[in-house]
Amino acid sequence: MDISDEGQPLEPVWLEINNNVCGGLTGAPSASLVAQRFIGAGWSSRSASWESYEVETSWCRVELEATDGRTLLNGVVDPDRFVDLAALLTRFGLRFSIELYDDDGELLREIQAGTPSVPIREEAPGLPGRLLARLGLVTAARR
Repeated sequence: MDISDEGQPLEPVWLEINNNVCGGLTGAPSASLVAQRFIGAGWSSRSASWESYEVETSWCRVELEATDGRTLLNGVVDPDRFVDLAALLTRFGLRFSIELYDDDGELLREIQAGTPSVPIREEAPGLPGRLLARLGLVTAARR
């Protein structure tokens, strides 16, 4: 895979924080091909190891690492652009699950396979309510 440094570098403010996004791309062709899709969207890419790549733009830097049947994703994203990352993965036609964490490691949001996300703190109580909330059918404040 070609390495590209033509994208925008990560803004310095995001260099100071711990990783806050992680997830997996199910059935992704390979970390290399996923990195190529990011390059096509204007991101930069570099090899992080023999089989992993780091891709970045001004608001996000993630490492893509191939595992058995799955590509793992972890790094830093501007929390206000988390949905933009999900939209990009959806545009790539990838099945995915990504999670956003706060500075204390608390899960804030999760988006799966491009479905609309529901803030964790606004889920309906109880298992059926949580399932319906994830589907976007119910949103209630957690007590």
